[in-house]
Amino acid sequence: MTVRELIDSNLFEVINTGEALDREIKKPFCCDLLSIAMGRAAEGCAWVTVMGNVNTLAVASLADAACVVMAEGTALDEAAVKKAADQEITVLKTELPIFEAALLIYQRLPHDELNL
Repeated sequence: MTVRELIDSNLFEVINTGEALDREIKKPFCCDLLSIAMGRAAEGCAWVTVMGNVNTLAVASLADAACVVMAEGTALDEAAVKKAADQEITVLKTELPIFEAALLIYQRLPHDELNL
């Protein structure tokens, strides 16, 4: 599944549309500790988190995440929205709990190719 396909599924609200819409999402990743995410988020993941600040976007960029999904109704702060736009990072939002949001992503991935 690509980032564009995830957006087109209308599962999540779009906060910012980045440049890499044809990028493949390899797996969901759930974590709210930036130091852990920095070292363990897989390249091409859809990172599901409640951390809505500029540091989250810096880590998403460093980890080469395909997109960020803000869960539990959390939102990016104003500085983070600007940074997402400046760095062209796709950020989505949902009221769902982290696990449920990640599960929706997981269910749409081709499981024969899923590298967990």
